[in-house]
Amino acid sequence: GRYEFGVLTSFAYPIEDSDEKLIVATTRLETMLGDTAVAIHPEDTRYKHLHGKHVVHPFNGRKIPIVCDAELVDMAFGTGAVKITPAHDPNDYECGKRHKLEFITVLTPEGAINNNGSQFEGMMRYDARIAVEEALMEKGLYIGKEPNKMRLGLCSRSGDILEPMITPQWYVNCNGMAKKATDAVRNGELKIVPEEHEKTWFQWLDNIRDWCVSRQLWWGHQIPAWFATKKGEEGVSKLDMNNNDRWIVARNEEEAYTKAEKVLGCSRDEIDLERDADVLDTWFSSGLFPFSVMGWPEQTDDLKAFYPTSLLETGLDILFFWVARMVMMGLQLTDTLPFHTVYLHAMVRDKEGRKMSKSLGNVIDPLEVISGCTLEHLLSKLDGGNLPPKEVARAKKDQAEDFPEGIPECGSDALRFGLLAYTVQGRDVNLDMKRVVGYRLFCNKLWNATKFALQFVSDFQPTANILDELMSSG
Repeated sequence: GRYEFGVLTSFAYPIEDSDEKLIVATTRLETMLGDTAVAIHPEDTRYKHLHGKHVVHPFNGRKIPIVCDAELVDMAFGTGAVKITPAHDPNDYECGKRHKLEFITVLTPEGAINNNGSQFEGMMRYDARIAVEEALMEKGLYIGKEPNKMRLGLCSRSGDILEPMITPQWYVNCNGMAKKATDAVRNGELKIVPEEHEKTWFQWLDNIRDWCVSRQLWWGHQIPAWFATKKGEEGVSKLDMNNNDRWIVARNEEEAYTKAEKVLGCSRDEIDLERDADVLDTWFSSGLFPFSVMGWPEQTDDLKAFYPTSLLETGLDILFFWVARMVMMGLQLTDTLPFHTVYLHAMVRDKEGRKMSKSLGNVIDPLEVISGCTLEHLLSKLDGGNLPPKEVARAKKDQAEDFPEGIPECGSDALRFGLLAYTVQGRDVNLDMKRVVGYRLFCNKLWNATKFALQFVSDFQPTANILDELMSSG
């Protein structure tokens, strides 16, 4: 059959030692293979008699607890019973942690059902969706379907539908580092300008969570961790969290071997080390920037001369992503703030308030505003870039609508005037080129008026404090 999306499928779980059934619904039917609970609201009178009981999984016979969760369950929505798949849904994940549920992953990285999927093992996820529906019908547990609007997460590169699932990752406990960073602002050691952004600083860092620092990419700083096994040893999976003690974090491979000898209790020639292929989060590497570029951890002359610095000027949109990470890293690894003042400038956006991005084709080059350029020039830049054809077409359409005659020559004074005039309105600059053109015309008038006035002044000699003299003259 065809694959369906935006459909809410209802089915029933048999109650253990009872003829009663509990009806739940899902838009991803195949995930029921990893269900480890059914949640109900503790005040729902319909299910008071089910508190502490279990349902039985129809395909593997696993006993699934019925848990009470007022945070997740809306009594008025659907049947008031919610299937919980902690390994494949963010909300269910939080519910699973609250109730200490089992986390069962049912998908492989390739999108097939794994060995937790009973008779559906090996099927691709959407083929399994159809097969599970048919199997539920055979067991008399299928209830029905109804349309349900939903958003699908798509990969920006492949266009494939993203699947939430738990995978092993590396995390950094940030509690101590975050407290140092907030204390630095509260005691005045670190100043954030404008002060209104201190609220954002505290909102992020006072509610800090463990930081996932591993990324499955081809580029970046490789994670300094090695998985240790004895030569010839079989059945020891690096993905099994029970083998976490086999992971060796070290500065280099030599140090990793030394640590592995102690962990495994054998000599180096009996050990195999496999380095994790993951790389560090870009913001982790960027957070080291203020001191790593100076040769840290060595106490180089550059580090002594240029670290710490004084002022960081950057955009407000990366206050947490970059600024906070630099502060946390600096305090943790060097016991010194990387700078004493953070100045956050306004964000320059397009006239509709959208962030400038290559994919939208709304990036404005200030040199093109100063000197002017044709529409053909703007479009040729898109053709010479690395955007996918669909994004190029969309960007060209937007540029043709915004600049049908290209960008007129405005000069540097008009551009400065325009940006400064915008800053009084708020923290974002929604740059409209028509306003910059207007300021060019105003600058022309000002220039012409000045030239006219100077015709009648023959002995005028400007001085260094001319402004003060004019203001004091009344």
